[in-house]
Order: sequence, then structure tokens, then C-alpha cells
Amino acid sequence: MEALSSSSLLQRRASGLIASTRPCLCCQHTVSSPSSLRRNMESRSTQRVQPAAASRRAVQLQSPSNSRRRLVIRASGPAGGMGAHGGGRGEPVDTWQKKTILGVAITYILLTVILPFINVFIQAFAKGLGPFLEAVMEHDFIHATKLTLMLAAITVPLNTLFGTVAAILITRNEFPGKVLLLSLLDLPFSISPVVTGLMLMLLYGRAGWFATALADGGLKVVFAFSGMLLATLFVTLPFIVRELIPTLEQMDLAQEEAARSLGANPLQVFWHVTLPNIRWGLLYGVILTNARAMGEFGAVSVISGNIIGRTQTLTLFVESAYKEYNSEAAFAAAVLLSCLALGTLWVKDKVEQAAAAEAAK
Repeated sequence: MEALSSSSLLQRRASGLIASTRPCLCCQHTVSSPSSLRRNMESRSTQRVQPAAASRRAVQLQSPSNSRRRLVIRASGPAGGMGAHGGGRGEPVDTWQKKTILGVAITYILLTVILPFINVFIQAFAKGLGPFLEAVMEHDFIHATKLTLMLAAITVPLNTLFGTVAAILITRNEFPGKVLLLSLLDLPFSISPVVTGLMLMLLYGRAGWFATALADGGLKVVFAFSGMLLATLFVTLPFIVRELIPTLEQMDLAQEEAARSLGANPLQVFWHVTLPNIRWGLLYGVILTNARAMGEFGAVSVISGNIIGRTQTLTLFVESAYKEYNSEAAFAAAVLLSCLALGTLWVKDKVEQAAAAEAAK
């Protein structure tokens, strides 16, 4: 009977009536066929991979290193629904305690940020458009504007290159002194810009370590454009590195390994795999670097000597013009710097919205 039943089952299986299971002849338990086992293994592996990927995404969204950027993205959502763009939820302000706190916060921002910002534009155009245009067309004003833009145009590419390479090397390698190097990268954040300018003067000045070599080469750093560039590079150094390191740490290395296994060289791996994954962090760092480069005052003031028409940036021009009671020129320069800041904020907001939209997909 067992032989007949087994042969009958085999015939039925061959005819397609039973395709996935068969009874064990020794214990009569149902045993999966090879094809069914293969399908079950694939299904289980998929079930294992999907929660793992979901957990990785959850960890990425909740990691402390990425929390600041996520909060910034949520705060830049449409008006009336903070975090609507990033998926956040807000509670109605329906109690007197909440209304009081909100009123204090709005008043604080109004007095410290909004009113001073608006007052700059009011003072700049208080005497009409004519004096404003005259101040803008002055030779010293134009030179200061060109020098500011030139410093930013050189600083941003150099620090972008250095920051990207440094971030990749730090995250992809383990070496002695790595923690110390990460601490040193934050040094420009903790040192006063005035102290930075003084350090550069002591190093590259007439009594500095490199004074003889610079004199023999006919090079000048103190009270020159090269010194201003060094000061700007120093104060803007950490922005791109610190934006890229968390992004690279969260990046899945399997994509890069797959590209290398297919024969891609290091440049191709970076251009086609690494760069698309870090582009939003890189753009954010570039925006911050550009904003700091155009608005730097302390370090540039010390190393440049604030020579009118030679080493004077827009920020230094504002101080000099205001001290000389040339308020029209000072306010005109302040308006230009404010417009540059507004443009930077607009670009930053667009980058954050694009990053949030891509993360929501």
C-alpha cells in the first residue's frame, strides 16, 4: 500500500497537482520539495534583508551625528506647519504658557535679528537712491567687493578639495592619532579669529619661522593677499570636513566594493558611487564655507593691516567707513553683505529641501 500510495503521489506530482510537498515514506510527514525549499529560502532571506535595511534607515535617521541636519531640514518646511516638509508634527499653541513662551521667543528674535537687519536697509536708503549709488560706485568700495569675492572664489574650491579628501581618508582608514586629528580639525572653531591672525603674523612675519625663506623668494604674506587667503582658509577649514564625515560613516561600502569588483578605478568609484551619496552634505559644507569666507573679519583684519584700496575687504570697509563718519558707504557695504547672506540662505534652504525630498523617497 505504501508503494502504491507513493507511486500515486509521484504521478500526481508529475502531473502538477502536487508541486511543492511530498510525504516522507518513513514518518509520513510532509517534506518540501527542492523548488519549494529554494523559494522558502529566498523568501526568508528577503524577509531578513528588509528589516535589516529598515533598521539601518532608522538608525541613520536617528543617529546623533545626523540629527542637526534633519532638524534643520524639518524646520525649513512650509510656513504654518513646522516640519511638514520633513515629516514632523506640531502641537497647537492653545495654552497661556505656550503663548507666553512663543511670544518671548518671537520678541527675542525680533530684537536681535530682524529689526537690526531691517534697519540696515532703512539707513542705507534714508537719503534716497542717489547717495547709495554714489557710495557703491566708489573705487575703494568696488575694490573691497572684488577682493571679498576673490577670497571666497579661491577659498571654497581649495577647502572643498581638502575637506573631501580628508573626510574620505579619515572615515575609510584607521591610523594612530586619528582622534587627535579630528580634534585638531575643530581648532578653528575654538580659537578666536583675532588670535588666528596674530598666529599667522608671528609665523610668517619678519621675525617668524619662515621669514628668511619668504624674503629669499620675494614672497610677502603679512599685509598681503596671500596672508588674507591663509587666514580665510584657516577659519573655514572645518565646515566641509565636518559635514562629510557623518555622511561617509553612514554610507554603505558595498556599493564601492561592487564598483571596484567590476573594474572601476578609484576616480570612477568616487565620481559614480561616492559623490552621489555625499553630494547634499558637500553642498551644505560649501555654502557654509562661502558664507564664512565672505563675512570673516577678525583674522583678516589682523593679517591684512586693513590698507584702504589694497587689503580691505567689505567687512573691513564697513568698519573703516563708519569710523570715518561715511555712513552712506558703510550702510551700502552692509546692504551688499546682507544681500549676499540672503542669497546664501536661499541656496541653503533649497539644498535642504532637495535633500529632504530625496530622503522621503
